[in-house]
Amino acid sequence: MKKIIIPNHILSQYRRLVRYCSMAPQPIETQLVRKIYSFIDDACSNCAHCRNEALILHSLQVAQVTVNELGLNEDSLAASMLYKFVQIGTIPIENIELHFNKKIFLLVQELLKIPDFDTAHSGSNAENFRKLLLTLVSDVRVILIKLADRLFVMRNLDHETKESQLKIARETFDLYGPIGHRLGLYNLKSELEDLSMKYLNPEKYFLIETKLKETASARNKFIKDFTQPIIEGLIKQKLKFEVKSRTKSIYSIWNKMNKQGIDFEEIYDVFAIRIILESKPSKEKSDCWRSFSIVTDLYQSNPQRMRDWISVPKSTGYESLHATVVTTSGKWVEVQIRTARMNEIAEKGLAAHWKYKGQQADVDLDKLLDKIREILEAPEKESIDFIDNLRLDLYSNEIFVFTPKGELKKLPKGATVLDFAFEIHSDVGSKCIGAKINGKNVPIRQTLNTGDKIEIITSKNQKPKNDWLDFVITSKAINKIKLAIKEELLAAAEDGKEIFKRRLRNWKIPYNDILVNNLIHHLKLKTSVDFYYLISSEKISLTDIKETIFKINSEQLGSGAEKIGEVPIEKVIPSLQNKVEDTLLIDEKAATMVYKLAKCCNPSFGDDIFGFVTINDGIKVHQINCPNAKQMLSLYGYRMVKARWAGSDGKSFFRTAIKVKGSDEIGILSKITDVISKDLKVNVISVNLNSSNGYFEGYIKLIVKDNAHLDAVINKLLRVKKVISAVRIDNLD
Repeated sequence: MKKIIIPNHILSQYRRLVRYCSMAPQPIETQLVRKIYSFIDDACSNCAHCRNEALILHSLQVAQVTVNELGLNEDSLAASMLYKFVQIGTIPIENIELHFNKKIFLLVQELLKIPDFDTAHSGSNAENFRKLLLTLVSDVRVILIKLADRLFVMRNLDHETKESQLKIARETFDLYGPIGHRLGLYNLKSELEDLSMKYLNPEKYFLIETKLKETASARNKFIKDFTQPIIEGLIKQKLKFEVKSRTKSIYSIWNKMNKQGIDFEEIYDVFAIRIILESKPSKEKSDCWRSFSIVTDLYQSNPQRMRDWISVPKSTGYESLHATVVTTSGKWVEVQIRTARMNEIAEKGLAAHWKYKGQQADVDLDKLLDKIREILEAPEKESIDFIDNLRLDLYSNEIFVFTPKGELKKLPKGATVLDFAFEIHSDVGSKCIGAKINGKNVPIRQTLNTGDKIEIITSKNQKPKNDWLDFVITSKAINKIKLAIKEELLAAAEDGKEIFKRRLRNWKIPYNDILVNNLIHHLKLKTSVDFYYLISSEKISLTDIKETIFKINSEQLGSGAEKIGEVPIEKVIPSLQNKVEDTLLIDEKAATMVYKLAKCCNPSFGDDIFGFVTINDGIKVHQINCPNAKQMLSLYGYRMVKARWAGSDGKSFFRTAIKVKGSDEIGILSKITDVISKDLKVNVISVNLNSSNGYFEGYIKLIVKDNAHLDAVINKLLRVKKVISAVRIDNLD
């Protein structure tokens, strides 16, 4: 291997990386670091405008985090050093495959998949962005390398402009911090949160940092005094141990202050004491419990704050004893007791500290973390080999795609361009004729993949079609397409109706609903909408309709029936009950269904009813003798549907109202409600009585099962002394 000359300002970082590699659980050969550095140096030297010593320093320091803080192996080390140079074009991706092994090549390829995020939308789509990262890559090490890279960036953010600082800090807080939290990387997650807060909320950050520094001396003295008796007790028990104190992160302190509305001085758990034991595997539990006994003998513990994750470890492998004790001065302190092995797992983050905080986990992610924990617990060669085959298959039923502006959209797997278009907006979907995916023209049927950047192409002449329903899969797209087709059908039907009515006037034939119903029946159609649509679309001849009318008229005259012409409303409405359409069943849940009870006539169970299809308010149910019925039938007969009450077995109940008048006296309200609720078992919704000049008048809203039930209530009320009148009210809101 040729001799390489490393500049002095880079040499110290190079040597530090070599030192970390030698200290790794499975030591990484110095020759590999040398080979990678030489490869990068040659690539930069051969490209005059590509020489970027800042990026070389970046790659060395990211590799340090990857090896020393995340404990990854040599393939991850190589990928973390190389991928940035491939990303900017200094090193062709083909050269990685040519000079390094397949695993390194695949890791670099996966790292290049992760796109630049639109941080303007990252806050509102944080969970989707995090899922995107977990879905885009098939190797968990890619995410860990990306986290290492982001940690380096945040540690050196002072060198960026104010605008860049805010953008990167917001992206880190919304995306990378929560990913570290989700993967259980507690130390990394805490540092990312603190560094983000430093730039996003500097006033609060430096206030808490200052208070921590100001109280450091007193805190250290307190810790020394608190731990001294514990140390003496541990020594007497001949235990090998180390006692550490851990100060809560700045962001964690601020978050607690903010949530609980308290000052810094009121937070009792600014720090925690950690006892780390050197124990043989067979004595780990007993040594931890002996230490626990020493602590709780010295200080009064709070049983409700005691946590035993040694007898039954967490599903992610976290093992520790936690005791919260109080000193004679009344100060509460948390003491964590664990062995060196347990502490190493916790420090690596694989104790899944995010679950310790009470958050829920995805089952699949639990299994994945268990596997990672096993690997870093026992980093022998077979475990390192296992991680090569570890793949992220989370959220396999979802895909994550981008708008041209970088906004993230989540869709079910199998979604098409048309699904995406309707996800953007109903008008965009309705006018969609295709799209560009990653710059390439595709049809509306094209299936999407995670990471696609999609630009929808529209045309003002496009409109939804029935066959679109064959390849869209999102409920939003399906519903919007059906609605658009239905609206188009109704609009065409309105045109057809006007054409039909004009032609009837030319033929000197009166228009009425019996005429229309007879034609629908004769033509074997389902609804008047179908009939009018056939006229509008010219799929049925008006000449044929005229002949059919005279044929029906002739048949009716021959049977002694009344000739088609002006028909009294009393005959038109009952004929509606015999239409060939499906009958609409109305029950007591009408108020929450697609149909509603009309307030103009307030139908009750047992009334003869019909349905009227409104434009914006679903189907309204009216009494047949509704004062508005004649006008509705004459103008919009084709929008009528026959209806009947469901639950004729007496189990259905409906709202109504009674207007009551009478002479006022003390206790009249009690008498009225007793008669209704006790004697007749009626559910009273409200009673509103007003008294004036010795008389009362008011309204009672109640629920009855049918008209007979209502009549019984009215009769009972009329028998109440002082009640003068009681009548049903149909138009009370």
